[in-house]
Amino acid sequence: MKPIRILLAEDQTLMRQGLKTILELESGFEVAGEAEDGRAAVKLALQLRPDIILMDVQMPQLNGVEATAAICRSWPEARVIILTTFDRDDYVFQGVRAGAVGYLLKDLPSQKLVETIRRVHDGKIFIQPEIASRTLRAALHSPGDLIEPLSEREREVLVMLAQGIPNKEIADKLHLAEGTVKNHVSNILGKLQVQNRTEAADIARKRGLI
Repeated sequence: MKPIRILLAEDQTLMRQGLKTILELESGFEVAGEAEDGRAAVKLALQLRPDIILMDVQMPQLNGVEATAAICRSWPEARVIILTTFDRDDYVFQGVRAGAVGYLLKDLPSQKLVETIRRVHDGKIFIQPEIASRTLRAALHSPGDLIEPLSEREREVLVMLAQGIPNKEIADKLHLAEGTVKNHVSNILGKLQVQNRTEAADIARKRGLI
């Protein structure tokens, strides 16, 4: 039986080496390649065509979500498991939308990682239960999924928007042109997939964005 070939995409050398050691001690696994940043992950994934890609979220060049999307656009059959210390709902939504078929936190036991790799290799989709329950609750109570995360400036504008502060006053407080604030508000509405400021403020509170 052929081994399950795995690509490791992780910018922290110690973490990457630790994962490699764990996986290579497991019967039937082979680490086919290692990437230190998102661009390298995309290049190696398309070159090596591994069975499984373990993808960190926070990486230089391209983050894990962007790298996953790039890989899956060119190679829809890719099976990406996002492995991260972050359990933010927006990362989960984005990762799944980008094409990931697994989502795990790095603090899980190594045996759970091994089991998940085998399950995903067998064609299953797996999101760690703790993450899945939070994501489901967020989806049920927050109809507007984030297309992409808000920038720091957009969060600042959203906080003031939720307080009912008009654009001109927001512009004065943040030392911005009123037109710039209008653009930020438009971007916020688009990312939250809502029609007006009231809906944006409501979803932001439910999501814990403010």
